[in-house]
Amino acid sequence: QVQLAESGGGLVQAGGSLKLSCAVSGRIYSSHIMAWSRQAPGKEREFVAGIRWGAGTTLYADSVKGRFTISREQGAKMVFLQMSNLKPEDTAVYYCVLDRNGDYGLTDRDTWGKGTPVTVSS
Repeated sequence: QVQLAESGGGLVQAGGSLKLSCAVSGRIYSSHIMAWSRQAPGKEREFVAGIRWGAGTTLYADSVKGRFTISREQGAKMVFLQMSNLKPEDTAVYYCVLDRNGDYGLTDRDTWGKGTPVTVSS
């Protein structure tokens, strides 16, 4: 059974940087995608970034492209989200997600972590 544990969230000034980590317990396969999603209060969940576990190819939401970088360490079963040039609109709870079908269509049927909050002050 896969479990995900996020860490690294916190309070940061606009323009600053923050790195989130996700520790994966359980088995993960090359066909899987590890992703980050976020949800701000009163807003819908938003896909942020994803990485194919095997190939390492990445996909980013337009809102974070050029500012965020997703990466993984396969041996350590860790996923990271390096966030730079943060903006107040990045404020949200950030979730690590295992997308088993690898289509970036994240749903409640996928495995989600409990989330780590990120607050960006202006």
